[in-house]
Amino acid sequence: MLLSIKHQFLFIHIAKTGGTSVRAALAPRRWADPWYWPMFLCSRFSHLSGHRIATKLPRHAKAIAAQELLPRERFVALFKFAFVRNPWDLQVSSFHHIRRERPQYLGGHQDFAAFLRWKLDPERPPQYHLDISIERQTDYLIDLRGNLIVDFIGRYEHLEQDFNEACRRIGIPPPKLPHRRQATDRANDYRRYYDDGTAELVRQHFAADIERLGYRFDPSP
Repeated sequence: MLLSIKHQFLFIHIAKTGGTSVRAALAPRRWADPWYWPMFLCSRFSHLSGHRIATKLPRHAKAIAAQELLPRERFVALFKFAFVRNPWDLQVSSFHHIRRERPQYLGGHQDFAAFLRWKLDPERPPQYHLDISIERQTDYLIDLRGNLIVDFIGRYEHLEQDFNEACRRIGIPPPKLPHRRQATDRANDYRRYYDDGTAELVRQHFAADIERLGYRFDPSP
C-alpha cells in the first residue's frame, strides 16, 4: 500500500499484478510530501518493534485497513486505486516467483499442477505457505459488506495504459513505469500450464474475482 497525503492517492498493492513497478514509479512523489518523513519514522519504529505497534500500513494491506485506520474525511478524499490480473495467469506467476525466491514454501511440489492442487484442493485444510496469491483479489477492494471502496481498478493486461490513466486522475504527469521483477523462466501463455482439472480449481476458488472482474480462462482475442 502506498499513501500520499500531498497528492491525495492511495495505491492498494495486490501481489503479482505489476504493483512493484507502480510503487517504484510513484515512490519518488512521496519524498516531497511533508507527511513523508513522519510516516517514514513511524514505519521504522514499527519495523524495530517487529510490527507490534500497528503504525504502518503493510505492503499488501487491503483497502479496508486504510478505511478503518484513516479519518473518514481523509479516506473519502483520497483517489484509491489498484491493479488486478487474470486469476489463471496470476497463479502461474506466483508459482514461478516462489520457486525462484522461496522454494522451501512449495511444499515439496516442483510441478505447477501438483503445487496448485496442494494449495487449492477444496477437500483438504488450507496449506500454510508464503503464497498470498491464494487470497481473492476482490477482497482487497471491498468493505465488510462487499461494497467496492476503490475509485479505479487497472488491469495488468494493459498496465501502462491504465497506470497513465491513474496518474491523470491523481493530477500528475505519468512517470516512466519501470519493469520490475519480470519473469524469464515461464511460458508467455499461461494456458499451457493447465489441464481441465486445474483450470477448474482456479475457477472455483476465485469465482468472486472471475465474476466481478470479468476474467475468463480463454479470453477473447
